[in-house]
Amino acid sequence: MFTIALLAGLMLSAQQPKYVFYFIGDGMGLGHVLSAETYNRTVLGNSEHITMLQFPVTTICTSYSASSKITDSAASGTALSTGSKANNYTLGMTPDGNNCYSLATELKKQGYGVAIATSVPIDDATPAAFYAHVKSRKMFYEIGLDLAKSGYDFFSGTKLRGLKDKDGNDNGLMATIEKSGYTVVRGADAYNKAKGKKHPKMLLLSEDNGLDHNGYTIDSTATNLSLETVTAACLEHLQRYTPKKFFMMVEGGNIDWAAHSNDGGTVVKEVMNFQKSIALAYDFYKQHPDETLIVVTADHNTGGMTLGVNNGPKEVDLSVFDHQRTSLELFQHYCIDLQKSGKNVTWEEMKTILAEKLGLFGAVKVNEKQEKQLREAFERTFVTRDAANEQTLYATFSGFVKVVFDVQNHCAGIGWTSNNHTGDFTPVFAVGVGAEQFSGLRDNTDLPKIILSLINKK
Repeated sequence: MFTIALLAGLMLSAQQPKYVFYFIGDGMGLGHVLSAETYNRTVLGNSEHITMLQFPVTTICTSYSASSKITDSAASGTALSTGSKANNYTLGMTPDGNNCYSLATELKKQGYGVAIATSVPIDDATPAAFYAHVKSRKMFYEIGLDLAKSGYDFFSGTKLRGLKDKDGNDNGLMATIEKSGYTVVRGADAYNKAKGKKHPKMLLLSEDNGLDHNGYTIDSTATNLSLETVTAACLEHLQRYTPKKFFMMVEGGNIDWAAHSNDGGTVVKEVMNFQKSIALAYDFYKQHPDETLIVVTADHNTGGMTLGVNNGPKEVDLSVFDHQRTSLELFQHYCIDLQKSGKNVTWEEMKTILAEKLGLFGAVKVNEKQEKQLREAFERTFVTRDAANEQTLYATFSGFVKVVFDVQNHCAGIGWTSNNHTGDFTPVFAVGVGAEQFSGLRDNTDLPKIILSLINKK
């Protein structure tokens, strides 16, 4: 009996994955995952765990960079793609300035189809870490040139930010990408028209929605190029052109952007939305269980999100977020437009607005202390207009908007420790060929090394 079990184990470990899915939830810490799972169970009433929590391997990894105990997305993206530590803000380079190459580059050399996709700009830090080598993550023109050189089969993101020179003129980057053989299409409709023709190398971008990301789920403003749509397009493209073996990395970038804003409701809905993309891969795995590997992780924790907060409600109540109909980002734009209109908004009118947009003073009960905080912040922003703004990585928010969402989070029982990254462990989930190799405490540099070792196993 022991011999049979041992033989079966050796046969299993000898298998090599032909299809590798690598999902990175940008900023998705353990608290973000737990909050989404709790929402899934207590609000949606689902008895099944969210998809990634159904995977047989669940562990954690460290994420510090070569230059800091708290990484940024460039250094962590480099670690997750190349297996090498990097200094914060650098992409695809070791601390001594040498280029290091991603597993995507190596797999492309081995004949794998390669796709890189995200819900934010394709030249953002995490996706760029899989193909670029630059000293600064802000070198968007150079990152775009590296994209053109990569030869990967499929890219998708909302936009490229390096298309203009310092004077705002076209610098020829898009022409260079097209000369490298890429068909560039914008939006799902354009993709559907193009996919029937022969386009072995494609760059799929969003139609312009006025945002850097593809729109938050909670706002119902997501373009028709959602992350789920992009993931399906990646899979469709790779199955058509490189059906024998492929690698795809998909980043849920919106999670990080919402977490920098400490917007709990938007984070929960974005993690749930990320699950739709993972579910597509999981369905593929079920059809090819002996040939597929799926790894889900995060580059770092953004915000230090917790389920539970000082002096919060007796019971965490994430149903609060079902009364939230706007992200913090969109509500900020609404308040700016309100101020610019010159209309003198009264506090009673603002309470009605808050009830409509967030449920506050309506389905979500607000106590006297919270109302006092809200009204004082309202007066400073809309009456005396001397409120201080708060700067995050991606945006600036008024003092009033910040207090509104602090109250919203508090009513739900969600806490935050930072508007930036934290040094917490990040989650790792795996299923498929060789998934057991990811067990135990890992460092982020281990993950690409394990994937390559499984593929290159003789």
